[in-house]
Amino acid sequence: MLRRTLVAVIGCGLFLAATAPAALAHDSLKSSSPAKGATVSGVETIELEYSSRVRFPLVVLRTAAGKTIQLGEPQADGPKVRTAVPTQLAGGPYVIAWRVVSSDGHPIEGEIPFTVKGAAAGTTASATEAAPAAPATSAESTRPAAAAQDGGGIPGWLWGGLAALVVAGLAVWLLSRRTSGPSGPSDPDSPVGPAGQPTAPTEQPDVPAGP
Repeated sequence: MLRRTLVAVIGCGLFLAATAPAALAHDSLKSSSPAKGATVSGVETIELEYSSRVRFPLVVLRTAAGKTIQLGEPQADGPKVRTAVPTQLAGGPYVIAWRVVSSDGHPIEGEIPFTVKGAAAGTTASATEAAPAAPATSAESTRPAAAAQDGGGIPGWLWGGLAALVVAGLAVWLLSRRTSGPSGPSDPDSPVGPAGQPTAPTEQPDVPAGP
């Protein structure tokens, strides 16, 4: 009787020893896309694969500064979890934070850092290099306005020459008028001799006085 009891106890101990590691081992993440530490050109879908079937998945995508990127609703399909990335990611480091409930009912979680190549920077640089071409069109459009301000297309030096000619003509006219004015006698009562010269007054004879 005692012998049977010992055999039963030993058998239970061996069974528990064999099954304990399996019961204590939770499910784990087998692979991910993007992979941990990878550098990718872009991400359209995040895919996580676990060692067994999981439930209630939660996936969060954050930038290095802690900003959360909006994702689609995560879908669990057996051991795999997928979620869409609807927006185009800019170049830089990111972190995927995940949390699921494993097949044994215990929640498990983890993080997956990765980096997106800065492909968008090249597109921005090309757009910046093409931008200086715009002022050339503005310069062309301002030429008609500048011509209108200069007098309808007549050069400014021609206007200056015409003004100088007008001033010179006016000066000559005033000078000729001053030098060609009348030069008559200054005393209107004095007799005028030949050739316009005044004559000396004639002497009157002395008249003797009466007795």
